[in-house]
Amino acid sequence: MRPAADIHLAGIGSWLPDQVSTEEAVARGWYDPADREASGMRAVRIAGDVPAPDMAVRAAEAALRGSAAAGLTADDFGALLHCATYHQGPDGWSAPHYVLRHTLDRPVTAAQIGPGCVGMLAALELAAHRLVADASRDAVLITSGDNFSVPLVDRWNASKLFLLADGGASVVVSRRDGFARLLSIGSASAPSMEELHRAGERLFPPGVTVGRPLDFEERSAHMRRRWEQGAAGPTVHFGEVVADTVDRVLEEAGTGLEKVARICHTGYADGALHSIYLDPLDVEAPVGTWEFTRGVGHVGAADPFLGLEHLWTRGEVVPGDRVLLLAAGPGMEVACAVVEITAGRRYGGTREEENQ
Repeated sequence: MRPAADIHLAGIGSWLPDQVSTEEAVARGWYDPADREASGMRAVRIAGDVPAPDMAVRAAEAALRGSAAAGLTADDFGALLHCATYHQGPDGWSAPHYVLRHTLDRPVTAAQIGPGCVGMLAALELAAHRLVADASRDAVLITSGDNFSVPLVDRWNASKLFLLADGGASVVVSRRDGFARLLSIGSASAPSMEELHRAGERLFPPGVTVGRPLDFEERSAHMRRRWEQGAAGPTVHFGEVVADTVDRVLEEAGTGLEKVARICHTGYADGALHSIYLDPLDVEAPVGTWEFTRGVGHVGAADPFLGLEHLWTRGEVVPGDRVLLLAAGPGMEVACAVVEITAGRRYGGTREEENQ
């Protein structure tokens, strides 16, 4: 989709906790040395007992400081969209409204957006539609926050595709000027692959309510056993879905992959990064954000925007550069957006910078 009106990113922010190196994880017996070698990961961000919504609030504070340069105030926002891939707090409670209360504190709608790791890009698309359809407000605040530091999650071994990390990210989407302009955005799904993230696990009662750990490796093993026993495997190659979606969104943006300066992608381990993104797109790791993400981990829906903030605040992308934001998640679904950088960095002070 190419927006029917000019849509901008007017502010961006993050909050990342301190890192724990994969070397330390191996020394403590948390992480297998062979898995560490294969993953290429250097470190993971771990928040301890910092609540996920509080990380989203801290990231939003940074994004809102940036959007103030575009003249935006809290009264200009029409909605808050909060993204999460894991549990946020008490059952029956609204994390989006908690984030709203501690940021904009205005009587606007607040909603939680999924699915999973494509959440912030899905929210960006929804925000663009809202701003085009409703001229009564000029901005939407998008936030994300996750903390996997709980007994039911073994962040080091839940999946060989990634290491689960904690953190928050936020972006302000606006009809007014900003540091980047949204050229196009889109998504596609392969619903026939839905079972890959459910494999063998009952729908009811939900696993978390009976103390079942989050274990993607167990589910993958279940599917491999089924295929060995003669069950039909996937008829869709997800890499092709990724490539087709990227091609379409680039065409809608009026550009090509060869004109994209950088790709901000999910924080996968080395093998998954290549098989899901880099190889299908026929690009090399330096075009992406691998050197950044290998020291962070997979922060749920936040990854593409953590990467964009990292590149922009360090001047690695400059006005005129086009950047591809790319994520994939359960469903299976892929989402991507093309933005053009329109302004250089004009504010700072993120927690990530403090950690450098």
